[in-house]
Amino acid sequence: MKVDFSKLDRAFKPKTVAVVGASKKNNFHWLRNLSEFQGKVYSVQVNPESIEGIKALGIENVTSLLDIPVPLDLVIVTTPRTLAPRILDDCILKEVGAVHFFSSGFGETGQEEGKALERALVEKAERANCHIVGINCRGIFTPQIGLKQIAEQYSGLSGPVGLISQSGGQAMTFSRQAFLQGLTINKSISFGNGIVIQASDFLEYFGQDPEIKVIGLYLEGVKDGRRFFEALKKVSAQKPVVILKGGRTHDGGRAIASHTGSLAIPIAIWNAAVRQSGAVSVPGLEEMIDTLKALLFLPPVEGDRIGVAGGAGGESIAITDILAETGLKVPELTQKSYDELDTFFSLVGGSYRNPIDTDIGPNRRHLERVMMILSDDPNIDLLLLMTRAGKFLYSRDLLEKDIEIAGRIRQKSTKPLIAVLPFVTPEEMQETIEIIPRYQRNGIPVFPTMSRAALALKNTLDYHRFKRVKAVP
Repeated sequence: MKVDFSKLDRAFKPKTVAVVGASKKNNFHWLRNLSEFQGKVYSVQVNPESIEGIKALGIENVTSLLDIPVPLDLVIVTTPRTLAPRILDDCILKEVGAVHFFSSGFGETGQEEGKALERALVEKAERANCHIVGINCRGIFTPQIGLKQIAEQYSGLSGPVGLISQSGGQAMTFSRQAFLQGLTINKSISFGNGIVIQASDFLEYFGQDPEIKVIGLYLEGVKDGRRFFEALKKVSAQKPVVILKGGRTHDGGRAIASHTGSLAIPIAIWNAAVRQSGAVSVPGLEEMIDTLKALLFLPPVEGDRIGVAGGAGGESIAITDILAETGLKVPELTQKSYDELDTFFSLVGGSYRNPIDTDIGPNRRHLERVMMILSDDPNIDLLLLMTRAGKFLYSRDLLEKDIEIAGRIRQKSTKPLIAVLPFVTPEEMQETIEIIPRYQRNGIPVFPTMSRAALALKNTLDYHRFKRVKAVP
């Protein structure tokens, strides 16, 4: 079936949504998810006891989809699986934009009844060119209009990130963890079994969306590998794509069969195909978030030689080891840089070989000058600022000065700049969450640990190196 992007537009930015099967038993879960939705919500329910609860929520209820007097952009189905074919018939008659089946118990069970019901849905949908999201999935998250997968997600905001996930749990976790790291979603989809619209379709749709600048993918398997990798190659040439593959191990591969019914693919073959397509493979959600952040905020990174300032002497050793073990370099500076540092840098409690110790004491007031010396040094490709949150050894005034200095360096320097802002206590974490967007508005990605920064930088370097090689005729 050929996917109609205009129908997906309706589904991702609906004006009207109907929920079929919201009930007292599930505490009207999907209606509550839509409490901040900016469009019109209808309920379809025949149980009198549940209807009373729906009315108490202030939502109009009807007993049939066909009784809704306006066109429907998105229908969310939460009924038992046996009702799914009949509901799909009504959706086809209503010419809805898309049908999201939260309902499960189909082909992923391995049972013949579930397989037969799934086949019936596919045949009906393909015959009518009806777009099914799912089955067995959390569906769509478009925060700008309050269309959510779970009530705890944010709303009223929109960013540059697109997420495509086979797993609803991974999609919801990503949305909240990424938000804490200063990444806001534009559109997110959890597509579960993907019986009609598959990962390739959503990838092509996000690829042509000018609002989406970077794409994250969580996949357990693909039904048409050739088509998927063709789509991945095409979209990766337009914008960065970062992929987390579920089921990388033998035991993980067995688990995905019962989750979304996907077939396991040997991880060595998968990774090779992803690399050849120009996308980035990562082993976990944290690294996906960090890599997307680096790809989004940094200009194309061309070199792996890093100049570090801001840390303490003991940290310098650990910083250097982490960066080097990741495949990055922390080189010595030119003699010209050392000669300039000699004119003002205090060696009492400090070191300036690279990393340059400007954590506390008299050298901290020279941080901006130190960063510009690193920026001007031909041995350095990229700048890294170590800063801190909290009151231990650091004040809010120093933190504010670091933000100002980093902003000025970013404007004056031609070299990319990142910041590492670790936290220990819950209070420091909250302060960090508030600070991160202020750095990133200036194009300076912030990472909570040096290890996470190093992995993100390495992935970003590999991505841009691949693009440069492919660009050579």
